[in-house]
Amino acid sequence: MTVFHRNETKEPLPEHLRGGVVAIGNFDGVHRGHQSVLQRALDIATERGVPALLLTFEPHPRTVFRPDQPVFRLTPAPLKARILEGMGFAAVIEYPFNRQFSQMSAADFVRQVLVEWLHAGHVVTGFDFHFGNAREGGPAFLIASGQKHGFGVTLVDAFRDEAAEVISSSRIRALLSDGEVTEAAGLLGYRYSVEAEVIGGKQLGRTLGFPTANMQLPPEVALRTGIYAVRFRRADGTLYDGVASFGRRPTVDSNGAPLLETFVFDFAGDLYGEICSVTFFEHLRDELKFDGLDALVVQMKRDAEEARALLAGIRPLGAIDAKLAF
Repeated sequence: MTVFHRNETKEPLPEHLRGGVVAIGNFDGVHRGHQSVLQRALDIATERGVPALLLTFEPHPRTVFRPDQPVFRLTPAPLKARILEGMGFAAVIEYPFNRQFSQMSAADFVRQVLVEWLHAGHVVTGFDFHFGNAREGGPAFLIASGQKHGFGVTLVDAFRDEAAEVISSSRIRALLSDGEVTEAAGLLGYRYSVEAEVIGGKQLGRTLGFPTANMQLPPEVALRTGIYAVRFRRADGTLYDGVASFGRRPTVDSNGAPLLETFVFDFAGDLYGEICSVTFFEHLRDELKFDGLDALVVQMKRDAEEARALLAGIRPLGAIDAKLAF
């Protein structure tokens, strides 16, 4: 799959991608609500025998307008692209979002981006999609623009869960901040994952018999601290079960920055410098401060046993989950 980054957006779109079906949106999380929009685009593209493309915006608009309050990204750009590739999209266009772009009129966005650059044959988006300066462009404007410029428009209604509640990225973020990773997975349609470089640590876990792969996550990641049953994927795609601690290590280093430390089951080797991913299956317990390292080791053994038992019976929630963690 082709991913067009910010510095490539002024280049002409390759001929084989022109005239495709374009899904437009931020799609942070690529959750089940997003998937209903994306699947509609894929279905229309299949019917017409043309490529399906996704137009998204980087960085997240809130990061531009409120840099002091960076958004907790559920799917940073590389992870989002990998999910979309698995769904069947031919290309992801990561259009640069900045203050200058935010002031582009809705009419110019349609003409310059959708018509002159993407040569869109059909556009699919959510029913409440707005665009252009001051969000002046809405569904009715988009439909009228399609009639004027010769592309079709499909608007997809809000997707609701089994309790008839609308699925949203903010709802999923709130669940993750409470450690409710199982409930979040039900809304995402796959288990929540993070990706980062494995870095060096104090190697205390190694001396205790629990060597860990350490990752520093972005500070805006609002995952609840605690112990999780996880699956660990190496850069080459190899998968391992494991148990992970996310937090400040109150027994040994309560003043440190939050760190994700994964004890990878049945693995011996050097992971330093690798970009790896961790998928969260269950929040086992909160962080605790123990009276010494002996008590900590006893609890770590219990955590590992519980994680092994839980992970032994897991099954993928769907195609995306199977691609990420199975």
